Amino acid sequence: MGKRTETDLLGPREIPDHCYYGIHSLRALENFPITGYRLFPEMIYSLALIKKSAAQANVSEGILESHIGEAIAAAADEIIAGKLHDEFVVDVIQGGAGTSINMNANEVIANRAIELLGGEKGDYSTVSPNTHVNMSQSTNDVFPTAVRVSALIMAEKLIRVQEDLIYTIRLKSEEFDDVIKVGRTHLQDAVPIRLGQEFSAYARVANRDLDRLRNSIKVLRFINMGATAAGTGLNTEQKYTIEVVRKLRDYTGLDLIGASDLVDATQNVDAFSEVSGALKIMALNLSKIANDIRLLSSGPRAGLAEINLPPVQAGSSIMPGKVNPVMAEAVNQVAFQVVGNDTTISMAVEAGQLELNVMEPVIVFNLLQSFQVLTNVIKAFESKCIRGITANKDKCEEYVENSIGLITAINPHVGYEVATSIAKEALEENKPVRQVLLEKNIFTEDELDSIFRVEDMTRPGIAGVQFLKKFTK
Repeated sequence: MGKRTETDLLGPREIPDHCYYGIHSLRALENFPITGYRLFPEMIYSLALIKKSAAQANVSEGILESHIGEAIAAAADEIIAGKLHDEFVVDVIQGGAGTSINMNANEVIANRAIELLGGEKGDYSTVSPNTHVNMSQSTNDVFPTAVRVSALIMAEKLIRVQEDLIYTIRLKSEEFDDVIKVGRTHLQDAVPIRLGQEFSAYARVANRDLDRLRNSIKVLRFINMGATAAGTGLNTEQKYTIEVVRKLRDYTGLDLIGASDLVDATQNVDAFSEVSGALKIMALNLSKIANDIRLLSSGPRAGLAEINLPPVQAGSSIMPGKVNPVMAEAVNQVAFQVVGNDTTISMAVEAGQLELNVMEPVIVFNLLQSFQVLTNVIKAFESKCIRGITANKDKCEEYVENSIGLITAINPHVGYEVATSIAKEALEENKPVRQVLLEKNIFTEDELDSIFRVEDMTRPGIAGVQFLKKFTK
């Protein structure tokens, strides 16, 4: 395997001939063996789009030779198509505010462009990573723009799976609308509720999460291309800034807008914290739904067992026949990860100094990971859990018939104090509330039939109305 020699300000290094990355990438590879994770594919894709757009904008401004610009664009197109991704070798967490990632992209594109022009990798007199590929750019505008584009792309995937989840939950709410069950507050028996109402509430909170996400990502549309190092636009022309944003908008199909204040857009990364906050809330609400489902399906013999979850795998290496709510458990764990990611992002957003926030690599790692794991777990949760849930209607009815919570329905007729004494006696003697009321001759069978219409008790303004009209004339 042959090698080529490249030189930077620290001196020469040998690079394997087959590698498209260069000396700057090599040093970063050696300096930052931190997480073992490389760039997300969406980030590589976004970087290539930015380099292509910048090259074409520079050509149109007459400051980059057209044949070099065309070669850079062609090399970027190969990366956009999914090639050469294994050449992006630097760790996602690194010092330098993303410089190593930007240099990695510059070198890969430059060396592939050199080949396309008939040269050999490492001959940077033909195409230079910094002079040509990075022309009119800095890491400080390329990197945050790539993060924004990547996050917007990943947000669309998350939005689609969240829409699917909401749709499936709504179908379940309709399917379970006639299933009357015991409601629970403080994990104690409360008044009756329909299982469909519980699922309808899940759909509504999930829909709010979707709206919150859609609103939060709007801030990602504002990019700082043309800002270069400190937001002052040094080494760029105004026409270039307009053109590079226009091309990037056309290539991505995203409604990207050049930031009106490039200094602000380069210094401050609060937009990432805003989006992460929306993801955190989505994760928390999903985790609450998962917890409810785990409780409602607990059993099958010694738990609530009001619903059944589809079995997806054996639950124990020692207990035969055991099946666990593993999909819901996965949701919980993803929620913990997303909450932790949000904390990291919050700290990193605060940690910027003066003209630049150098902590952006850890921001992008955590933000894009939150998008990725949420998308993956919601897709799995919807298809392997929610879609296959069934109701144990008989079990739900049994709990309702024996529930002390039914006593609430007689409050308007006998008062809270009398109802409390009835509830106490029913609990102490382990009798149904109905039996105690009949034994004490407080109500007749007909009257109790009117009061204890449990379906009406789940609809505001209905329970007891007919009884009051009939027996209080």
